Amino acid sequence: MTGWLAIAGLGPGDPNLVTPEVTAALAEATDVIGYIPYVARVAPRDGLTLHPTDNRVELDRATHALKLAAQGQRVVVVSSGDPGVFAMAAAVFEALEAGPQAWRDLDIRVLPGITAMLAASARAGAPLGHDFCAINLSDNLKPWPLIERRVRLAAEADFAIAFYNPRSKARPDALIRVFEILRETCRDDRPVLFARAVSTPEETLRILPLTEARAEMADMRTMIIIGSSLTRIIDRPAGPILYTPRSAP
Repeated sequence: MTGWLAIAGLGPGDPNLVTPEVTAALAEATDVIGYIPYVARVAPRDGLTLHPTDNRVELDRATHALKLAAQGQRVVVVSSGDPGVFAMAAAVFEALEAGPQAWRDLDIRVLPGITAMLAASARAGAPLGHDFCAINLSDNLKPWPLIERRVRLAAEADFAIAFYNPRSKARPDALIRVFEILRETCRDDRPVLFARAVSTPEETLRILPLTEARAEMADMRTMIIIGSSLTRIIDRPAGPILYTPRSAP
């Protein structure tokens, strides 16, 4: 087969944070497929067909990409951040596993990107400097009781926790419950980072103790990171630095 499929991460928003590898793949592509706002980040050009689709058709999108690659097209499936973190790489492989045997001979590459979690951590300092985990708070693809269980166990294990998709119009109260669980398990002074639209002109950062964290402070463009019991704040005139030491007592 002459076609290929690249699953690429466009990073958190700033074009400077798109890797050269991803830029090169986009320059060679005949087709770009992805969620509408992510495809909109790719500049149109002659010889390139853009295929923007809705957010809840991941498997359809993945199947379409595989079909085009099998027909000889050079296809890039785009995600924000990193395609392997709550994004399209897993969806493509799910479609690959369920699809025709011939698809398994395709040239398929995953091109990593900078995740919202890592971009937010870097802006604040290094809150993920020791053991941490990431939890997607969307219940579109998993039941809410499982999310609650994972939040509680992660807090009990004293991980720093990065929360993706914390609050949407469809589930405005879910984050309220998450904060309730955290307050039941963690010390009241545990620092919470609200990092919204990191690396874009709309970027905002707020660091608050857990007692002051409120659900209405977040939306779907917000990454929330709650520190572990080791996480510290360095106060300074230019703004606080949030970090977790590399060693545990």
